[in-house]
Amino acid sequence: MQISSLFGGGVADLANFPAPTRDVSPGSTTPRTAVLAGGCFWCTEAVFLPLEGVTAVVSGYIGGSAHTANYEAVCEGTTGHAEAIRVTFAPEVISFGQLLRVFFAVAHDPTQLNRQGNDRGTQYRSAIFPVDTEQRAVAEAYIAQLDAARVFAAPIATTIEEGATFYAAEPYHQNYAARNPHQPYVAAVAAPKVDKLVKYFGDRLKP
Repeated sequence: MQISSLFGGGVADLANFPAPTRDVSPGSTTPRTAVLAGGCFWCTEAVFLPLEGVTAVVSGYIGGSAHTANYEAVCEGTTGHAEAIRVTFAPEVISFGQLLRVFFAVAHDPTQLNRQGNDRGTQYRSAIFPVDTEQRAVAEAYIAQLDAARVFAAPIATTIEEGATFYAAEPYHQNYAARNPHQPYVAAVAAPKVDKLVKYFGDRLKP
C-alpha cells in the first residue's frame, strides 16, 4: 500500500450526497452482513466501525481461492481477491442502503477502476458482494441512481460480484487503523476519510 493524496469520493457536496431511493426492508432484528471492497481494507474498516448499528467489521479477502487468501499473495494482484470488509449490522438501526451511502460518499472513490489513488491492482477494486438478491437489487439501483444524477465526475466503476467466499485476513490487520493511528499510510489516507465521516455523517455515529 502506498500513500496517496487522493482520499476518495470525487464529489464536492457530501452534505447533500443522495440516499438510495430503494433499500432493503429491516424485516427483523436479526443481524445481517454486507461485504464491500473499496481499496485498502485498513481504510474501509476505519470508516465503518464508528457507525451506529454496526456491530462488527472484519477485514479480509474475497474473490479468489482459499489457498491464496493471505496478504503476501493478494498483494501480488494475481489471485483474484479484493481486499474487503465484512460488516455485521443491526438492520433496525442502519440499513444496507445507508451502508452503501457511506461506502460511495466517503469510504473510497468508486470511479477508479482497479485502484484507489496510488494503490493499483485488481485487489484494490471497488466491488459489492451481495449476500442475497435484495442486496443485489439495492446495489444495482443505487449505482444507476448515482450515475443518472451525475453525482461523480466520471462513471462509477464499482462491480457487483456474487458467489465468492470471504476469508478473514491475518489478525494484525484487524482494527488496524485504530491501533496504528501514527502509521504513515493510516495518517495520510485512512484518517481523512474518518474525518469526512464525522463531518458529514456525524448523526450516524455511535455515542
